[in-house]
Amino acid sequence: MLTLWPIFVTVFLAELGDKTQLATLLFAADQRVSKLGVFAASAGALVLSSLIAVLVGAELSQYVSPRMLKLAAGMGFLAIGIWVLFDARSS
Repeated sequence: MLTLWPIFVTVFLAELGDKTQLATLLFAADQRVSKLGVFAASAGALVLSSLIAVLVGAELSQYVSPRMLKLAAGMGFLAIGIWVLFDARSS
């Protein structure tokens, strides 16, 4: 059985410094907003998006091999990275 630590560490590291965390930081910086509310809302959003990913991944794995899903995800990340690099050059 797969332990949960690799999943936790991977998701935790992937979330550090991403757009979602920066948006949460900006909401929390607003003195008029409840910090507990920001935490609850951002945690709920992450839980819901993770639930959607688990459900979609489980369904896709019925039709596509995990290897192909990893390959498609990797290619998607590369495509986004290349797009961001080209977009940064044109700015």
